[in-house]
Amino acid sequence: MRANSKDLNIKALRQGLAGDGMAISVKGESGDPMVEPNVIPLVDIMLVLLIIFIITIPVMTHAVKIDLPRDNPNPPPTEPVVVRIFVEFDGSIYWNGSPVDAQTFRDYVAIENAKDPQPEIHVDAHRRVPYVYVANVLFTLQRGGLQKVGFVSGEGAPVPAPAPAS
Repeated sequence: MRANSKDLNIKALRQGLAGDGMAISVKGESGDPMVEPNVIPLVDIMLVLLIIFIITIPVMTHAVKIDLPRDNPNPPPTEPVVVRIFVEFDGSIYWNGSPVDAQTFRDYVAIENAKDPQPEIHVDAHRRVPYVYVANVLFTLQRGGLQKVGFVSGEGAPVPAPAPAS
């Protein structure tokens, strides 16, 4: 006598509850092949892909915040006054292309400090000048109270200022 599938299911469940065997489900006639696809490997692969995406998505969407400068809609109406100072290899100082001695240099610094607004001071030096000469110029500028001092390079040797036309 052949048992139907319902009887086999009930018998298998009772054995599983009693601990004598495993709970299994038999479908259809016992001689028929099982046609259900095995989805466990598919589920495993999907879970692995899900974990990979969960880990990598936050890394890909992480953004670095940068505070970029805003465009100034109102540029300054006039170009700032620029004073070019060049320190020659031997320590001689040129003020806007004209050679000056140390006392005249200090006088010019005091005159420029009194102006409002102060001019920009561009300091350039010969490529082989000893640092002590440049340091003395910077010390004089700092002691004179000038605030807008910057280094420039590549402007080359000073060109003497043209003589005023008579």
